[in-house]
Amino acid sequence: MKFRKSFLIKCFMLSILVTPLLGVNALAQNQYPSKPIKLLVPFPPGGSTDIFARMLGDAFTQMWGQPVIIENKPGASGQIAVDMLMKAPADGYTLFMGHIGTLAVSPALYPNLSYDPIKDFDAVSRIALVPNVLAVNNSRPFKTVSELVEYAKKNPGKLSYSSGGNGSAAHIATEYFKLLTGTNMMHVPYKGTAPAIVDLIGGQVDFIITGAPPLMQHIEAGNVRALGVTSTKRIDALPKLPTISESGIPELKNFEATQWYGLVVKKGTPRDIVMKLNQGIRTAFDNPQARAKLKQDGSIVQVDTPEAFTAFINSEMNRWGRVVNEAKIKPD
Repeated sequence: MKFRKSFLIKCFMLSILVTPLLGVNALAQNQYPSKPIKLLVPFPPGGSTDIFARMLGDAFTQMWGQPVIIENKPGASGQIAVDMLMKAPADGYTLFMGHIGTLAVSPALYPNLSYDPIKDFDAVSRIALVPNVLAVNNSRPFKTVSELVEYAKKNPGKLSYSSGGNGSAAHIATEYFKLLTGTNMMHVPYKGTAPAIVDLIGGQVDFIITGAPPLMQHIEAGNVRALGVTSTKRIDALPKLPTISESGIPELKNFEATQWYGLVVKKGTPRDIVMKLNQGIRTAFDNPQARAKLKQDGSIVQVDTPEAFTAFINSEMNRWGRVVNEAKIKPD
C-alpha cells in the first residue's frame, strides 16, 4: 500500500514538472503574436520582394491584429538584412522575405557569405513563383529576342542591361541568358529593381530581364517593350508575349529562369510559431482571390510545407551554383 502511495505521489510530482514543458510550444503559438512583427526586406521598395512582403504583412495584420512593420534594408546582396535577422531572437518576431538571390544564388556567388540558408534559417513556406520578362527601352530597334541576340553577337559589349544589384535574380538570369547565347553585354547594377527599371525607361540601359510584377504597369503603359517571358509557358497576364524558348534560337530552346519568393525565420524559432506562420501564408495566398490577383501581375501562388521549402532551397542552390560556376559569374 505504501509502495502504491509513493508511486502515485512520484507520478503526480513528475506530471507537475512535465506538463509546463509540454505546454511551452502550445502557449507560444496561442500567445503569438502579442506584439508587432518586423519583416525584413533585403531590397528597396518597388521590387517584387517588397511587393510580396507588403501583401503578406497586410494579411498577417488583418488575421492577428498586430502590426507588421516592413523594414527595407538593401545592400550587400541581402547580407545587411540577414545580419539583422541573425542578431534578433529566434522568437518569430523578426521575419525575412527571402528570394532566389539571397537563398539560392548568393551562396555560390560569394565565397565568404556570412550565412548558410539551410543551417541558419528555418524555412516557413514559399509564396510565389514569378517568371521574368525581357523588356527593352522603346527607342531601341529590337522587336524580338532573336533580333536582340543577333545585334549583341555582332556588337560585343555594346548592349547594357540593368538589374536590382549584384547577385540579384535579374543579374543571374541575364548572365544565364548570355552564357547560352554566347553574347557579351555589360551589367549595370542598381540598388533595387525600381531604379533599374527607371533607368531602362530613361534610356540609360538597353534592356532588363526581371520579374513581371514591377514591369507590368510599364509594359501596359507602353513605357517599355516586352520581348519575351522566361517561363516554359506563356503567362496569363501577357498571353500574347512569347516565351524566350519560342524565339527560334536553338540555344534557348529550353530556357527557363523564374524567380521565387518565400518566408524564412532564424534557426531555432519554435516549431509551433513556424507552423502558425505557415498557416498564415496559406490563408493569405492559397485562395481563389489571391491567386487571381497575383495572376494579373504575372505571378503564380506557390505555398508549401516548411520541409518542402527547405528541400526546394537546397535543390535551387545546387542548380544556380552550377550556373554561377559555368558562367564564371563574379560580383561586379
